[in-house]
Amino acid sequence: MLNANQSLLFDDLGPRRVQADFSAGHLSSDGGVLLLRQVDRGLGVCRTLSQCFMDGGQPVLVDHPLESLLAQRIYGLALGYEDLNDHDRLRRDPLLAVAAGKLDPLGRDRLRDQGIALAAPSTLNRLELSNSQSTRYHKIAHDPKKIEQALLKLAVRCLSKHAEELILDLDCMGHLVHGLQEGRHFSAFYDGYCYQPLYVVCGEVVLWAQLRTGHTHPTADGVLALKAILLAIRQRCPKARILVRGDSGFCREELMRFCEEEKIYYVLGLARNPTLEKHLQEAFFWLEARQCLSAASSLRSFVEFEYQTRETWTRARRVIGKAEMTSGRRNPRFVATNFPRKGLAEAPARILDARVVYEEIYCGRCNMENILKQQVLDLEADRMSTHFLASNQLRLWLTTFAYLLMERLRALGLRSTPLAGATVGTIRTQLLKLAAAVRVSVRRVYVQFCSAYPLQSLFRQCLRALRNADPTG
Repeated sequence: MLNANQSLLFDDLGPRRVQADFSAGHLSSDGGVLLLRQVDRGLGVCRTLSQCFMDGGQPVLVDHPLESLLAQRIYGLALGYEDLNDHDRLRRDPLLAVAAGKLDPLGRDRLRDQGIALAAPSTLNRLELSNSQSTRYHKIAHDPKKIEQALLKLAVRCLSKHAEELILDLDCMGHLVHGLQEGRHFSAFYDGYCYQPLYVVCGEVVLWAQLRTGHTHPTADGVLALKAILLAIRQRCPKARILVRGDSGFCREELMRFCEEEKIYYVLGLARNPTLEKHLQEAFFWLEARQCLSAASSLRSFVEFEYQTRETWTRARRVIGKAEMTSGRRNPRFVATNFPRKGLAEAPARILDARVVYEEIYCGRCNMENILKQQVLDLEADRMSTHFLASNQLRLWLTTFAYLLMERLRALGLRSTPLAGATVGTIRTQLLKLAAAVRVSVRRVYVQFCSAYPLQSLFRQCLRALRNADPTG
């Protein structure tokens, strides 16, 4: 057996010898996980989520309670460990064990795997696969409806009770898969086999994340999702004016009629066709003349009119067309809306002309797209590597809960700081990836952070804000 104190010699540094060994004790490179724990204890993500699972194992033989397993997985996702294989080494991290609620963070009292406090990748894998496997080893099952409601409940609690206006952004993404996953389907648009999950985002908060098969139409399940979301929002924010935004994939009679019946506003992209483009011919004529005379690289104007399809729409609706000349080329775009031209009765000073509806309201969807990019690029929400649709849906939910923790960390702990508008990846790099030494005694867990950490004042400020904040806004 190798001796941890055996010296490793490197090239000298001037007159000094460079010597190293493996005797530093229990260290962690994720010291900021304690901030995630602080957020979770206030919001109750892992505690609420654990109530959506059923463990069929004998309690006396269970080493890892459900809440601990979920905390290990969700915190790992937030820290950048999206693969279950990462936990083969991560399970030895004493600070992650502290954050996950392990009373014995060094694993000294365990009969099996002594010295390792957290669960192995195989245990976490059974957690994700149990709904799709029926063997003696898969005893943990989850209720998808309960998890769906738990996400919605926790996310809606993060919205301000006194909000005057809430904007719900609907989006259908394409998550490419690279195997024979259940429910995959080839998409010519994404040029590959994929799933097409439905997301609903309100501000910075993801309210809905539903994994769907690759051939599902974007509007499918949209009305059902909005019904559940509206019920939760109206209980939390009874005075809020609600607006629904979406691209042309959501501009369907069913969705627009639902919004009109529920007295909520919508601005939806509308796919162009020759009939719509005829309404912009005069606008393009004058734009081309102006561009010829001014040599401007980009010009735009707006036109609005009433429009009804031949078969699919039951009534005429207000449509706004954007005529834009970019580098000498025509770029027509259209949106359908039920905003009144004269403005809202509850906000009479706000004139909702064609330009305002398109540029200030509809184009605000870019913020939602940035949120979902963080889900995919920073938290690997598109990592759908299990065969079963149900287990991939669970992975998508776990990633969304991890994002919810990071969003609350940013909104409550980093408000009015240089990281107030930072992405999940930036916050992880600058705040969570912090070297720490861990010492465990009978009376306390003593964590010593790196003395050279350059953001010590920001870290202290963040912890102070989290301890004093109401996690539900």
